[in-house]
Amino acid sequence: MPLQRLSLRVAHLDCENEAKAIERGLSNGDGIVELTVLPKSARVELVIDTEKTSADAVKATLRELGFPPLDGRHLPSPPKPWKNPKVITSVLSGLLLALGWLLGTVGISETVQWGIYLAAVGIGGYYFGREALEALLYEREVGIELLMAIAAVVATGMGQAAEGAMLVFLYSISEAAEGYTEEKTRSAIKALMDLAPKFAIIKRDGREMEIPVEEIQVGDIFIVKPGQALPTDGTVLKGTSSVNEAPITGESMPVEKRPGDPVFAGSINGEGLLEARAIKAFADNTLSRIIQMVEEAQERKGQSQRFIERFGKQYSPAVLIAGILIATLPPLLLGAAWNTWIIRATVFIVAAAPCALVISIPITLVATLGTAARHGVLIKGGVHVEELARVTVVALDKTGTLTQGEPQVTDVFATGASREQSVEEWIALAATVESGSEHPLARAIVHYAESRGVAFKRPQTFKALPGAGASAVIDGETFYVGSPSFFTDHLGLTAVHLHTEIQRLQQEGKTVVLLGTEDRILALIAIRDPLRENARRAVAALHRVGVQQVAMLTGDNRRTADAIARELGIDMVFAELKPEDKARLVRQLSRQYGHVAMVGDGVNDAPALAEATVGVAMGAAGTDVAMETADVVLMADDLEKLVYALQLARRNERVVRQNLILSAVVIGGLVIGAVTGAFTLPVAVLGHELSEFVVIGNGLRMLKS
Repeated sequence: MPLQRLSLRVAHLDCENEAKAIERGLSNGDGIVELTVLPKSARVELVIDTEKTSADAVKATLRELGFPPLDGRHLPSPPKPWKNPKVITSVLSGLLLALGWLLGTVGISETVQWGIYLAAVGIGGYYFGREALEALLYEREVGIELLMAIAAVVATGMGQAAEGAMLVFLYSISEAAEGYTEEKTRSAIKALMDLAPKFAIIKRDGREMEIPVEEIQVGDIFIVKPGQALPTDGTVLKGTSSVNEAPITGESMPVEKRPGDPVFAGSINGEGLLEARAIKAFADNTLSRIIQMVEEAQERKGQSQRFIERFGKQYSPAVLIAGILIATLPPLLLGAAWNTWIIRATVFIVAAAPCALVISIPITLVATLGTAARHGVLIKGGVHVEELARVTVVALDKTGTLTQGEPQVTDVFATGASREQSVEEWIALAATVESGSEHPLARAIVHYAESRGVAFKRPQTFKALPGAGASAVIDGETFYVGSPSFFTDHLGLTAVHLHTEIQRLQQEGKTVVLLGTEDRILALIAIRDPLRENARRAVAALHRVGVQQVAMLTGDNRRTADAIARELGIDMVFAELKPEDKARLVRQLSRQYGHVAMVGDGVNDAPALAEATVGVAMGAAGTDVAMETADVVLMADDLEKLVYALQLARRNERVVRQNLILSAVVIGGLVIGAVTGAFTLPVAVLGHELSEFVVIGNGLRMLKS
């Protein structure tokens, strides 16, 4: 059957109840093959059978349900308060409550006053009362809305109409504010969306034109003027400029861009004019992928959130049952007054409602995930935020993580009689030998020759010597570039006079290769993969934030690995490893220390990343595979972003704990006051609503990290 995938942003989708309403409205329709509703990002994802329905039909159904699809790539905003039905009904409820009280002070009849309060209850409770009934009838769930509706009806029926109206008014305020709170949590996503320009200047058919960024095609040449944002990912064709990539990678310093360099959507061009060729359409570029991944992450709940939601589903019915028992047992068993205990039961139901408890975790997690993304850290769900907060060991791949991943020649020494010739001659010979090889050390030697302007040529013949080096015939003579052990074991040449120098260089973490012929050693070349500028600072910061052990996993030799570890202050070193060895060691570290974060490039280290509690891919901007592989993605080649992620996760944990403790204390205090009769219904309602707003405000503090 012909299938079509739809991704629709819709208005008025702010909570799980509204998501369920969409699911009920669409799931029974013909042609709906798959349906996923994402309330955090206000998106509806569908796969439809185009023989049975169409995109237009689905959109029409959504409009009928009260969730009209939106055009463009902007997030929905709640209506202005004076146009929001929930706000209007809440305000009317409050005005009627105030009117009833004022008329009561001037001696209006109780019947009229009761009628005004009843109108306040009916108008203010319309929306959450309807949600309560829908959840009960369609989902077979007793939710917080049902508890509040029952409490309001019972209070009004028991002669406390003013208290019932006050309950409805205050609870309707929190319901009306829900959309505005959700908009606040979406502010991080909105900030990311605003990074991309709405239009792009492209060259087609020899002329420049301005088109919407959504219409850019792969291969289009686009022009970016100074100060403009890049419309999509591309490769620079003309021009040089510094580009601010902070919005995408979190990298604080502008990056110089020249022809051949990659550029990312949403980054800001500096002082120069750039022409670039689009390598991705707008929907597939790095910025769009970041937004999509953050939105998906916000829907993935952490373990604590899932527990609280399961608890809430069982807790709310238990509160209702407990309320019924409180209302009936004392009068039936002890002969107590029915009116007194029904009122206490009503106050108890309001006091025990778990609003603040249920909302305390998701609002904090959503804010945390959005904030992390704005700083160049993608965390793929609440569970990974929780795991990051518990990390005790960080295992680091060496190449490309602690080092720059591009070996460089650091030292060149001529030996013995060869010293009478210039170093450039030996570099030219070594580069000629290595020009036929793709090995990283070979590329380092060739690049060193090119950077010094040393001319070299292609060898007459070339032969790779796996694990040892390479050989080549130059002007009829065979030259070798290889390890000291190769010259000793295969050529019988012992570099005794170089032994001290070789040891010194190796202790500095450098790899030593020799240049020679079959009967003599001509030169010594030392190569090292330079450490990242902030690697030592990052390792020290990891220790400061509470990481017990920092381990380095590398396929390099033990001497080089130990030298780097000493220089960086690393606790444990595992050298000469194969990829499967890294995965085994991560398992071992997990058993020994608990929660382990493994940091690698997201491709070659995939087995180890999968074994870790949290797999972290570093420098993944523009790399789809790396972005898909890991649990946490550091967009920049900056290990200090991992420190930021750990700090953010631990702060999230503290805020969640604060919210849970506050919610539990408030509920406990209100319940005791309700059962003992110390608290009236208005006190319980005020305590309940104030605690909810405090929890929301505390959770939203994570947006400012």
